[in-house]
Amino acid sequence: SRFIQNDEKEKNQAAVKQVSQKDVKQSFTPLEILEDSEGAKYAKQKLLTGFTIESKTKEAIKNNAAWLQAIAKERVRDEFVKIIMSDQSDEGVLLLHELGLLEFIIPEFTKGFGVAQNKHHIYSIFEHGIFSLKFSAHPVKSSGTKFNGARKKYNLVVRLAALLHDVAKPQAKRGEGENATFYNHDIMGARASARILERLRFDNETIERVANLIRHHMFVYDVDVVTPAGVRRLLARVGPENMVDLIALRVADRLGSGVPKAQPYRLRHFQYMVERVQNDPISVKMLKINGHDLMAILQIKPGPKIGAILDVLLADVIVEPKKNDKNLLLERAKELNEADLTQLRQMAKSRIEEEKEEEDKVIKGRYWV
Repeated sequence: SRFIQNDEKEKNQAAVKQVSQKDVKQSFTPLEILEDSEGAKYAKQKLLTGFTIESKTKEAIKNNAAWLQAIAKERVRDEFVKIIMSDQSDEGVLLLHELGLLEFIIPEFTKGFGVAQNKHHIYSIFEHGIFSLKFSAHPVKSSGTKFNGARKKYNLVVRLAALLHDVAKPQAKRGEGENATFYNHDIMGARASARILERLRFDNETIERVANLIRHHMFVYDVDVVTPAGVRRLLARVGPENMVDLIALRVADRLGSGVPKAQPYRLRHFQYMVERVQNDPISVKMLKINGHDLMAILQIKPGPKIGAILDVLLADVIVEPKKNDKNLLLERAKELNEADLTQLRQMAKSRIEEEKEEEDKVIKGRYWV
């Protein structure tokens, strides 16, 4: 390689040196720090497993960092994604910053360097973004199985959102010290992240999903106040398909803040509520027949009797799901049409409520709430 020397002495010293004494611009392009050359192996693998960079080479890279602007944005994006998706993504981004390359990739993010936050944060804006990215690459195991039940590494969208979710805080900051505020940084951040990703030639779907997560990452959830209707409204705004990623971002955000618990009770309760409202409710709508079918087969008019028969049929199906067959239900409806439905309906309603409570208990147990 023209970038590093791989003899035994070099390996033992665990250092990366520029072989050529020529100007570094003539020896390698800035993209070689990112792409799959020996320079990239240094940036994405070797340095992150114990190698260091020799000081003269480091200075040479810094002095030529601006040449990264001459590289096609698509190529820079592709290599940046490889770093973001690596197990040491946080160290990779820190390395880009140390070498002066990050300011030519995401200058907006570097503006948070050294910018303090408030009493809710122990890290600067820049550090918080780096730590959030770290925990999106190494998520902790959480309760539940539907959202983050496994030690699964988060996808590109979550990782980009974790890195950029507070990118607008430097502009939004008002005041200093523990009472500083950052009003609307979520809205501003969604717009800023979209501009950043557009500039790096990301596809529209990725841009929209990342911006959507950043726009909603500050969602407020109060166990004693929020209702199922409120959760449904949030689902409608964010999109049910994005809730897993939003919760993953919230976990990475919390861990990146230095908060001990990744998933406090409120977040676990939120996961429970999301699953609860997304589940098909136990109701007569589950049946393979409806009121119109009953009126047609029984030759009766709309009235309380229709509802009573449907309730009894639902209770039957809860006990034996295989009975949810249109022909079987219609035959059973003929029998019920001749029966006294008062007591049967009361018993059916009790059975339905028991089933709802049991289902709710299972979901609560999944999230320890």
